[in-house]
Amino acid sequence: MALKWYILQFKPNSEKIAVRNLNQQGFETFLPLESATSYKISSSSNYNRPLFPGYMFVACEASNLNLTSINSTYGVSRLVASGLRPLSVSNKIITELMLRCDDLGRLLPQKKLQKNDTVRILKGPFSDFLAKVVSTDANQRIWILMDIMGRKTRLQINSNELHLQI
Repeated sequence: MALKWYILQFKPNSEKIAVRNLNQQGFETFLPLESATSYKISSSSNYNRPLFPGYMFVACEASNLNLTSINSTYGVSRLVASGLRPLSVSNKIITELMLRCDDLGRLLPQKKLQKNDTVRILKGPFSDFLAKVVSTDANQRIWILMDIMGRKTRLQINSNELHLQI
């Protein structure tokens, strides 16, 4: 039977404790992290923080979902639920997110888009359309070429509104 992923809320600053305790119980966990920088008067330091502050993902078989076991785990606040039913997340979303992370769960920097890359538009009236990159500039603006109603159209778009298709 396939694993289902659920959203879990952990107690403040208890993400490492929650991961360790859930893993010891046999649950698979995924805590995506992002790099951040802390600035002090005379220095700065880099550290990792949860990509979704206060939340992580836990996987188990739907038939073996033991709410009491998960909710009573040290470091865990609760499984996020709608009524009495825990909210699950699509395996596709988790897989895509995992592909963007390294082995430790840290989000990898997005690759620079290059000419002839195929991209998917994420926002706006053309969301989910595929396009080809024509050119890029230093301000992260991208010129793309897309097929609209059988006609090639050139558009300018910000790089954060595109996803590189592999």
